[in-house]
Amino acid sequence: MKRLLLFTIAVVFMSFTQVQAADVNAVKASIVKHSIEMGVDPAIALSIARAESGFRHEARSSHGAVGVFQLMPSTARRMGLNAYSLNDNIRGGIMYYKNMYKMFGSMELALAAYNAGPGNVKRYNNKVPPYAETKRFIAKIMTDYNRLKANPDPAMINATKPKTTATTPAPKAAPAPVVSRVEEKLQVEVVDENPLDFDLNPETFSI
Repeated sequence: MKRLLLFTIAVVFMSFTQVQAADVNAVKASIVKHSIEMGVDPAIALSIARAESGFRHEARSSHGAVGVFQLMPSTARRMGLNAYSLNDNIRGGIMYYKNMYKMFGSMELALAAYNAGPGNVKRYNNKVPPYAETKRFIAKIMTDYNRLKANPDPAMINATKPKTTATTPAPKAAPAPVVSRVEEKLQVEVVDENPLDFDLNPETFSI
């Protein structure tokens, strides 16, 4: 009985782990897809998501941030998005990073603004604020980013593979029509048993 219980627990745990892995891969694929569409390097988007939530959409912070990119619902609303929607959360996180990059012109300052807010970056004369959490955040993401640039994630590789299109086989040539020739002479019998002869020209028939 005890062995059966342990076996059942092991099977359930393995199934849960496989589902989790599948979910993470789906999230990564979505991040890469939206990054490419929005003109952002997928490596930096994946690194932010890993640091923020470990790719878990159910992640919640004590400050109220939610989802894969740990967006504040109010920030998402200003962008016309719903932070609780996985798709919107991913798009919102990438969009917010892109806006911060446009504002400050460097990856590190964009990450600093993502973590500490753009106001704090401006307060320190467009430099990384002297916050230990923000510095750790930047260092962690930059390390992961450089790793992904050297060894791309499978989601990045799959997104750059050329898509193969199924080729339709060329239709087979239709067989040449077979034309039956009519005998030069057709004989028809009638009731009075007097045969009638018809001279027929074969060119007047077609099949």
